[in-house]
Amino acid sequence: MDEQALLGLNPNADADFRQRALAYFEQLKISQDAWQVCAEALAQSIYSDDHIKFFCFQVLEHQIKFKYSELTEVQQQLIRETLITWLQAQMLNPQPEKTFIRNKAAQVFALLFVTEYLTKWPKFFFDILSVVDLNPRGVDMYLRILMAVDAELVDRDVVHTSEASYCFALFEARRNTLLKDTMREQCIPSLVESWYQILQNYQYNNSELTCQCLEVVGAYVSWIDLSLIANDRFINMLLGHMSVEVLREEACDCLFEIVNKGMDPIDKTKLVESLCQVLQSAGLFSIDQEDDVDFLARFSKLVNGMGQALIASWTKLIKSGDMKSAQDTLQAIEAKVALMLQLLIHEDDDISSNIIGFCYDYLHILKQLSALSDQQKANVEAIMLAVMKKLTYDEEYNFENEGEDEAMFVEYRKQLKLLLDRLAQVSPELLLASVRRVFNTTLQNWQTTRFMEVEVAIRLLYMLAEALPVSHGAHFSGDVTKATALQDMMRTLVTSGVSAYQHTSVTLEFFETVVRYEKFFAVEPQHIPTVLMAFLDHRGLRHTSPKVRSRTAYLFSRFVKSLNKQMNPFIEDVLNRIQDLMELSPPENGYQALLSSDDQLFIYETAGVLIVNSEYSAERKQVLMRNLLTPLMEKFKVLLEKLMMAQDEDRQMALADCLNHAVGFASRTSKAFSNKQTVKQCGCSEVYLDCLQTFLPALSCPLQKEVLRSGVRTFLHRMIICLEEEVLPFIPSASEHMLKDCEAKDLQEFIPLINQITAKFKTQVSPFLQQMFMPLLHAIFEVLLLPAEENDQSAALEKQMLRRSYFAFLQTVTGSGMSEVIANQGAENVERVMFTVIQGAVDYPDPIAQKTCFIILSKLVELWGGKDGPVGFADFVYKHIVPACFLAPLKQTFDLADAQTVLALSECAVTLKTIHLKRGPECIQYLQQEYLPSLQVAPEIIQEFCQALQQPDAKVFKNYLKV
Repeated sequence: MDEQALLGLNPNADADFRQRALAYFEQLKISQDAWQVCAEALAQSIYSDDHIKFFCFQVLEHQIKFKYSELTEVQQQLIRETLITWLQAQMLNPQPEKTFIRNKAAQVFALLFVTEYLTKWPKFFFDILSVVDLNPRGVDMYLRILMAVDAELVDRDVVHTSEASYCFALFEARRNTLLKDTMREQCIPSLVESWYQILQNYQYNNSELTCQCLEVVGAYVSWIDLSLIANDRFINMLLGHMSVEVLREEACDCLFEIVNKGMDPIDKTKLVESLCQVLQSAGLFSIDQEDDVDFLARFSKLVNGMGQALIASWTKLIKSGDMKSAQDTLQAIEAKVALMLQLLIHEDDDISSNIIGFCYDYLHILKQLSALSDQQKANVEAIMLAVMKKLTYDEEYNFENEGEDEAMFVEYRKQLKLLLDRLAQVSPELLLASVRRVFNTTLQNWQTTRFMEVEVAIRLLYMLAEALPVSHGAHFSGDVTKATALQDMMRTLVTSGVSAYQHTSVTLEFFETVVRYEKFFAVEPQHIPTVLMAFLDHRGLRHTSPKVRSRTAYLFSRFVKSLNKQMNPFIEDVLNRIQDLMELSPPENGYQALLSSDDQLFIYETAGVLIVNSEYSAERKQVLMRNLLTPLMEKFKVLLEKLMMAQDEDRQMALADCLNHAVGFASRTSKAFSNKQTVKQCGCSEVYLDCLQTFLPALSCPLQKEVLRSGVRTFLHRMIICLEEEVLPFIPSASEHMLKDCEAKDLQEFIPLINQITAKFKTQVSPFLQQMFMPLLHAIFEVLLLPAEENDQSAALEKQMLRRSYFAFLQTVTGSGMSEVIANQGAENVERVMFTVIQGAVDYPDPIAQKTCFIILSKLVELWGGKDGPVGFADFVYKHIVPACFLAPLKQTFDLADAQTVLALSECAVTLKTIHLKRGPECIQYLQQEYLPSLQVAPEIIQEFCQALQQPDAKVFKNYLKV
């Protein structure tokens, strides 16, 4: 072997050596006999370096996986012998191999097993067992090989994406089933016996091997005959391991797999009950908070498995009508509830989380029962109290810098929420009463109560909104008891002063709940000022925590929108109070604004909503809107001048961002308008037209073009919706600026603007479109023709997206009844455009673009394809459009397994149908006598094709074309 290249296998080797080693590996993979060198190196222990040994196994692995069938019988025998020789050496070596080498060796053994077991090596396991006997190192390898074989046969996690991988997966699944069936017949009883011997031999003196063996039993039990394991000698041994500290975690997992195995419901109940009796008599059912949490987490998973297994049996027995057995099983389930509650309430969240499945399913049973016993009601209440307690944050939770532990608690809370929702289905009255009790007790003394208890009290009120669902948030009407309870709690929340609690979690929960129950303020509007003040002062938008300020900005916007007319008395006061929060922060003043620009967007939207939804006259609305937007316009002009003179690129970027924010804020205020409250009706057209005039000069700024154009373009999109035709005078000059010095991305984002204008105003913008049609196309073609490096994928993707945008533009023009825009561009230009569409339909392997091109072609045929169409168009149809409809589907890249391609084919069929519709028998004659014969299509197929094309139902032809 190339010793120099092998040096690069060391993880500490420099990059050049590593690169050389990688290249050497690739070279050995394609070499005919390199594997033999590696096999010899392993069999004779030539190398002592671990990374070289691993490397040799990798080469063998590649040979077995991809090139095994190319080997002669003698060579295949050599691989078998190499592995057995290596295995024998393991028991004589002074030191065991590193774990990563043993695992890789086990994978190679397993690969050889799936390749040879059914044909050439039926004694695979017996040969290995005869080598290893009960030697600890041999047993270690034997158990690792068993785990690797299980991983090959029972691949539980692979997701197959493509059709090819799906077909291969089907082949593998059939092969694996055959392997497992053969193993069950030929060797599983012997393997099980070997596991028993290993457990018996090593349970007291080698915990590592015992645990490995338990892991193997747990893995295999899912697909072997359960009676081989679920019998007295095995179960008694496993239960004995439950009392041994170093073994009990693996024993737990092994018992879990046994319990999880599908079987007859009555037998399953008996098995679980017999396990429980022994576990209980061993004292494992009394949980001590001080116990080893790692073990309790596994034990909790086991109890959860037993509980869910019993519930699955109960469900099957109820369905089969065996009420006596179902009742016995229900009693067995009830007997586990006390243990379930101990685990659910455990202070370690992992232990608690592992039992939630059993808890949830138990509540599902109770939901189905016609009446609950006193004990069952007590159980429901106990679960409820446990959930309330476990929802509480602990002291260690880091609110300012949330990491992995915090994220896990958030996920755990979501699980608890599902339990709470299920509790509400079982006993809504009890849930409401319990929450009310906790809430009122806590809020009476919130000043002296710890933050986590106050937070959870408010959180429970918040969670009731989903746990007790109503339509459109109408919590304060209908059921009087519920409405009264919620109304009382909301009144307490807003009048107790708890919004002043000095902890971010409580503050945020307060605002979240107020917004969740916004309908309360329709019932008791007298509390609106109190809540508004909380939003506007140091408790909300001016809080010391940026996180609180940010979330409050969003919630404030929702609160104001939901209250709508009830905000009328407070509008001007609120606008005055939020004025300083809306200031544009230019980069040079060094002042750290309270709100980020994203948060300010919500404040501007809120201000817009307040003005537009007010009961003021149009004149007053205009004044207020002008007061809101004038500071933005003035700042914009000043900043644009500064940008034009800025030399430093960082400063240019900061100024451009600030200008972009100004445009974004103005744009966001316009979201307040609707069909009922248009810009015109509110008297605000003039203000927004002024904004347009202020912002458009930014398009001619040569600096930071991408940022500025993006902002102004978004504003134009909004104004087309809001100002309607009043925006039209601004479009030509804006378009002219946006088409200067364009890149692919600029054009790609500009075209949707033109499409919006075209689709909205149609013939009104026809003169403008005719004027800018060719300049836009020239800009597009120029970018598409720019040379790009062969491997530059991002440039290729940009061009593909631009091509799609171009075709989408042509589709909008033709689809908006403005084909004359194209027709009036002169014969040469029209022809060029038409050829680009043909090219898009046939030459580019992009089904989305192809579909659009066929839509354009069928539309043009519909408009121009009749007897009175433009001169020469009929010829174009026969010479180019008809061939495109055949050439596109015949391309190798036209993949009908892809959904978009199927849609493209469908539009291709529509195009041919439209040609037939417009040209009639002439089209059929052309296909029969000229075009299809030129493709050497058989006469009977031509006949069949033309018959399908002439069918009145378009679906018939579409389906024919697919086939």
